[in-house]
Amino acid sequence: MYVKVLQETSGRYAPSRVLSFDIAHVFKAFQLIKNNGHISRDLLCQELNLGEGSVKTLIKHLKMQDLIETSRIGTKMSVKGNRIFSHILSSVPRECVLPKCSVALGKYNYAVLLKQLSFAVKSGIEQRDTAIKMGALGATTLFYMNEKFVIPGTRYDALRREPQIIQLLVHKLRPELRDVVIIGSDDTDQRIAELAAKNAALLTIMNHEKHL
Repeated sequence: MYVKVLQETSGRYAPSRVLSFDIAHVFKAFQLIKNNGHISRDLLCQELNLGEGSVKTLIKHLKMQDLIETSRIGTKMSVKGNRIFSHILSSVPRECVLPKCSVALGKYNYAVLLKQLSFAVKSGIEQRDTAIKMGALGATTLFYMNEKFVIPGTRYDALRREPQIIQLLVHKLRPELRDVVIIGSDDTDQRIAELAAKNAALLTIMNHEKHL
């Protein structure tokens, strides 16, 4: 239910123009604010790949949900925002940049760990389509099973010939049995690959919660 707060924050209020940000932008904004203590609109624009008007609207929506507090020195997380962010991090705790390989086909690739939700993923097509809607090249979804990264619905060891990539993912993400790794890929911008992976992970959580 905590991810639903991100969805509400990224939704339109009353009849208004279509927003240019999604739940992944809200999550990334949380990360930036948490890591920096306070953050400026200029930095949000730069890191989120959004225009000034979109960031202004995003901040407005975050304030409407009582997730942030603003002052002359910038934007910081509220008590409610910290609580929501902590719960989301329990499901999406780690992430990393990934070099091009057999499962990460873009010039820029970004991997996100999704905890204990392999049962909520079917074939990985939904995650791929979500990434494409974010403007990315696509996304690859892998399950961590028996110390291997396998393609959903199979026992195929997708990285059996790439020990260096396995070592990187294990070191950076520290996956456990039934965890999911979603890799967003793009040929133009690292930020798009990152946001695509985050969006696919968050929507996987939301779709799972709908069926609880």
